[in-house]
Order: sequence, then C-alpha cells, then structure tokens
Amino acid sequence: MADADPARLRDRIDTGRRFGEADAIRFNRMFRGTDTTELLSALLVDKVAGEVALVSSFGAESAVLLHLVASAAPKTPVLFLDTGKHFPETLAYRELLTGRLGLTNVIVLTPDPADLVARDASGLRWSYDPDGCCELRKVRPLAPALAGYAATLTGRKAFQNVERATLPRFEIDRSDAVGRLKINPLIDWTPDDLADWIVRHDLPPHPLVAAGFPSIGCAPCTHQVAPGEDPRSGRWKGWDKTECGIHGGDPAGDLPPGFEPAF
Repeated sequence: MADADPARLRDRIDTGRRFGEADAIRFNRMFRGTDTTELLSALLVDKVAGEVALVSSFGAESAVLLHLVASAAPKTPVLFLDTGKHFPETLAYRELLTGRLGLTNVIVLTPDPADLVARDASGLRWSYDPDGCCELRKVRPLAPALAGYAATLTGRKAFQNVERATLPRFEIDRSDAVGRLKINPLIDWTPDDLADWIVRHDLPPHPLVAAGFPSIGCAPCTHQVAPGEDPRSGRWKGWDKTECGIHGGDPAGDLPPGFEPAF
C-alpha cells in the first residue's frame, strides 16, 4: 500500500471533532505500512489528527520515541507525570534527554497536594492499594492536562506483555468518555529495532536498564527482572495489576474496607 498523503487525509477526516471507533479504524487503514517517521510527521507537522501530545515516563525505552518526536517537531508537548515516587535516576534522565534532544515543551504534572493529604498522607498507599496510588498520582493529574488535545502518543510496544500484544497503532482512549485518539507509533517495533535506533543515534540509556530494570515506573512498585522474563513483570510485582490506569480501565481509587485513614 502506498504511504498516506497527509493533504488528502485532512480532507477525509474532520480533525476538529472528537473521535470514535470508526475513526480509529480509518486511521489504521490509512497509515497501514507507513514508516514511523512519516507517521509522526503527518501527526505532528501536518496535524492530520489535530493537536497531539506525547505522554512519556522517561523510562527504559523512552529515548527512542522522544528522539523521533523531537526530530519531527521539538515543540510537541511532552507530558511527564512526576508522581513523587520516581527513582532519582529517572528525574535526572528526564533532564538529560530534554537537553540532549532539544525538547522545548516538557510539561511536568504533579498530584494535587490536597488529594495527597486526604488520601495518602503517609505516602504508603502504594503498599496496600497500588490502584488507588496510581489514581491519585497519575490518572487524576493527567486527565485535565489532556483537555486541549485530540490525540496522545504512547510508547507502548507489542512485545512488552500479553495485554499489549494485539494493540493497533490507533485506538480510542478508554480512560475517559471524550473521544480522544490514542496512538502507539512503536507498537510493531522489536527490541532489536529499539536497540539499533539507540546505537545509530547515540541515545543515552536510562541508567537503571543495565541494573536489570527493562521497564521503569515508580520506585516502590518497580523491581528487577530476570533474563527471559516478561519485560514488565517487575512492575507491581505480587499484585494482579499490569497497567497504571492512564491507558484505560483506570482504577477506581477506593481503598479496601478498613484501610481508609480517618483525617
């Protein structure tokens, strides 16, 4: 199939409105076989899907998508959720990549202090209710920040776990009822593809990758992974949990009976 023509796409899709399932299907068909760099150019330069933001954790493999985005449009909004629980190495890596790649619009989102006092004053909610902790520190801060965007980019890849294995490039964001596109430009990239891109473009690795952390989130809920294990098996180890909630199916954030602190 020939590469998509952004000018023709603009005529065929109304980018001024919110999207539905039919739009996601249409985008997937239009961009089938399109190179990732061309896809990002159509999205970030020609704005075929309206205003787009990248949500990045500045984690283990984040440098690849951040580099691709910076190469296409360095002013693209990059939303980073500073949960207050990140490894110090991740915060330093964010600063390193921001400067190295020339990103000019990194937006740091933080939890509402009043929410934290009311629902997690001890800072230990992650230890007995990780869903509730993610709700407070990720889902709630991100929701209002996305209000001005018609679509978001994610760094999810099919090889990371079984839940992501069948994700398409374009889908509808399940975390709200707005009708926002969620775009996974690296969904078909393999570990070898990522490694090759990092070497070819001399991208600095996250310092914790070499220590056995192939997937990196908040420090209390991220563990080392043994060779051959699912790359995300170190996330929320010991819990029946594989996502933080910002990718849909977000947790309700309610504590189990008997755990709610009395303030």
